[in-house]
Amino acid sequence: GKIKPFETEKENMSVAIDARKRMHGANMNVESPLAGYTLGRIFLDGKITEEQRQAGDEYAEIIARYHRLVGIPFPSPRAQSLFSIKGHDGEVTESMADRARKATNKMMEMHRVLLSCVDGPQVRSTIHNVTVMDLEHLRGMPDQQMLLLRRGLSALNKHKGIAKSA
Repeated sequence: GKIKPFETEKENMSVAIDARKRMHGANMNVESPLAGYTLGRIFLDGKITEEQRQAGDEYAEIIARYHRLVGIPFPSPRAQSLFSIKGHDGEVTESMADRARKATNKMMEMHRVLLSCVDGPQVRSTIHNVTVMDLEHLRGMPDQQMLLLRRGLSALNKHKGIAKSA
């Protein structure tokens, strides 16, 4: 809701922190911004490395940019207002089309990297469900699925390193 003038930021933060403690357990660093999304909580649990988390965050950003520039709604209903979904207005400038093309190419490149992993379709699906869809139940995924997550995040991180050096 709307912040009332008599409420302080500290009071509002305490409500959010208490809710995170109830949902995710008191042993987690709930004050960290990383505790606000599934991939961050998996990192705080010590199941992935910092580099893998950053690669997952970058993947989610690339997918979000693609959806925004192409004009289609973001796939996760938790990340949007369902009543304000719309495409672009039909008047597409050349620069807008170029940005949308670049975002599409980048998204397709990330999918290619994930699909080229061993068990590629499962890797891509796991990465997408954790980073983009932010499905909370995947925080407790079995070891085999966690292996797929780590494999995909490592491939994205390695690809990022290669792309920066090129």
